[in-house]
Amino acid sequence: MAERKSHRCAIYTRKSSDEGLEQDFNSLDAQRESCAAYVASQKHEGWVELPDRYDDGGFSGGNMERPGLRQLLSDIRAKRVDVIVVYKVDRLTRSLADFAKIVEVLDAQGISFVAVTQQFNTTTSMGRLTLNVLLSFAQFEREIAGERIRDKIKASRQKGMWMGGGVPLGYDARNRTLVINPAEADKVRSIYERYLELRSVHTLAAELEARAIHSHRRTTQDGKMIGGRPLTRGNLYLILRNPVYIGLVVHKGTTHPGLHEPIIERELWDRVQEMLAANRNAHRRQSRSRIPSPLAGIVFDSAGERLAPSHNNTRGLRFRYYVSQTFVRGRPRNDERGKRWRIPAAELEQTVLTAVRSLLEDESSLSEILDLGRLSPGEAEMVLDAATTFADSLNLDDPAKLRAQLHPLMDRIEISETTITITVALRPLREVLGLETPGDVEPGRHTIVLPVRITKRGVEQKLIIGADFAPPPAQNSALLTAIARAHTWTEDLKARRVRDVAEIARREDLPQSYVRAHLPLAFLAPSIVMSVIEGRQPADLSLKQLMYRTDLSIEWSVQRRQLGFRD
Repeated sequence: MAERKSHRCAIYTRKSSDEGLEQDFNSLDAQRESCAAYVASQKHEGWVELPDRYDDGGFSGGNMERPGLRQLLSDIRAKRVDVIVVYKVDRLTRSLADFAKIVEVLDAQGISFVAVTQQFNTTTSMGRLTLNVLLSFAQFEREIAGERIRDKIKASRQKGMWMGGGVPLGYDARNRTLVINPAEADKVRSIYERYLELRSVHTLAAELEARAIHSHRRTTQDGKMIGGRPLTRGNLYLILRNPVYIGLVVHKGTTHPGLHEPIIERELWDRVQEMLAANRNAHRRQSRSRIPSPLAGIVFDSAGERLAPSHNNTRGLRFRYYVSQTFVRGRPRNDERGKRWRIPAAELEQTVLTAVRSLLEDESSLSEILDLGRLSPGEAEMVLDAATTFADSLNLDDPAKLRAQLHPLMDRIEISETTITITVALRPLREVLGLETPGDVEPGRHTIVLPVRITKRGVEQKLIIGADFAPPPAQNSALLTAIARAHTWTEDLKARRVRDVAEIARREDLPQSYVRAHLPLAFLAPSIVMSVIEGRQPADLSLKQLMYRTDLSIEWSVQRRQLGFRD
């Protein structure tokens, strides 16, 4: 009689938090006991439990940086394991990208995968599809947990608790509340009182710099010293308008009574707010007569020529435009006449303003662009609140103020026959939102591309934003590069030229999170990849949308609909 083949079974267990792990019988033990019982039930098939423990207590399933999992994958490559046994599939991973990588490792070694409460066979396409569906729900559960955290922050703010973030000048954070720092509080009172005397934030900033009064200096959780920098006008506006100083906390633009003591008396606060409003109105009246075009100096055409503000008066009405220098000076150009620009100012300004507001109010995009994952949830919430407040302050009714707000943020606005491209400088954006720029981060720039169609009315052009028209093919080099990288890295993992994502990240000198976000692009439908190669992808399909879309289906036809392709 032939000897039955032995199957060496490795039991893997995981728990997201370390709560309760000190108990004699904890969650990891419960998972292992269930898995061991299942292995014992398959003894007639030759299943044998390996004595090695592959446990990850206190590690998230959202990534693969887990010592137990790394040891398990190492033993699989060394051919010491035949079957992986877990209690539920989400114990192994909650990430579709990571799961795809694990399955490739298992396939390469001929390893089976079993979840004792959800038994599947990963060697079949149906088994993989079912597992992908389960993992989609696991990923959804993780995102729901994030929503619960945000709801908890909201409820805590409504009770007046301090939930973290940049500690305002004048306070120290202790036990979920703010405690007055006497020396720093004197600086805040001096700022409020001197503003009433000087009546100018610009003059106040210069005086504080001369007196060496700087921002709050503190040590981050990872031991870095931040702050201690000169207070800019943006910083001072935030201080002068911050209701924290009168004992309130803010969440999503709504104030709630705080648990902390106020630094500023309400009467002084009210006088400062009145002066800020009066100065704002004075600037508005001045701007209407002197600076009617807030985008002047930063609008260019595709040839690099700056568009100048212009206007005419018809029947007592003033009409403003941004026009090519050829119209203003009669200077010849080597372009076709049809490429000269005469764009109604109101349309262009409203378009740019809407795009910037949309960026500031899009929490997901802003978190990615500013790398808010480095911050605690409370700190990230503070930055996003500041972005919403700043977006609300952008108003065409005050062209001078709008000009002062937008010009530091924007490198240029470029207009072509099919797009408007807005380039935002991230360092000044971080400063406006009160966000320090770590020394190891290059702030860089963010580009907003709006598809447009141009219609003519005499010599004047009219913009139709996001119009339903088919622009000429245009390859997106960023998309092509990202997809090519994803395929290269996936093949490296399949062929075992690299051990894991960490090795790719070290080789390419990139963050591991960036590499992980690329890998799912290797599983895009071939028709989508071909469209990108031919430059016929939807105009609004961006690399960010592809890399960070967590709900992207594994079915190619559904992928096309999700990403805006027309079948």
